[in-house]
Amino acid sequence: MVEVLIGIISGTISGTGMGGGTILIFLLTVLCRLEQHIAQATNLIFFIPTSIVAIIVNIKNKNIDLKLATIISIFGILGAIIGANVSVHTDVKMLRKYFGIFLAIIALHEIYTIIKENKKTKLRENK
Repeated sequence: MVEVLIGIISGTISGTGMGGGTILIFLLTVLCRLEQHIAQATNLIFFIPTSIVAIIVNIKNKNIDLKLATIISIFGILGAIIGANVSVHTDVKMLRKYFGIFLAIIALHEIYTIIKENKKTKLRENK
């Protein structure tokens, strides 16, 4: 039952393009008690079908810049090779710390962006 909920939650977030894999890794390590390496590799398998569905929907709705997607995908393959090799040779505890730092940086960036947008909105309203 936990696996079903994890799939639905991660799939829904993945479908929006907001990092369902990040949530999946977190849920797999916390709820299923998988080691970080296993959770990250499991995420890669999860990513294939969920991405295909999201890609089809977004192409149909003309939401993808295909030129940009092609360029970043080519270089993303190189990055994936590097990242997979780094991950395999990195201690599980360190990998988990890096993942936590990555999430914290994203959270801080989002908080900063929200505060900045709120300030701009208030300035416009006061004019």
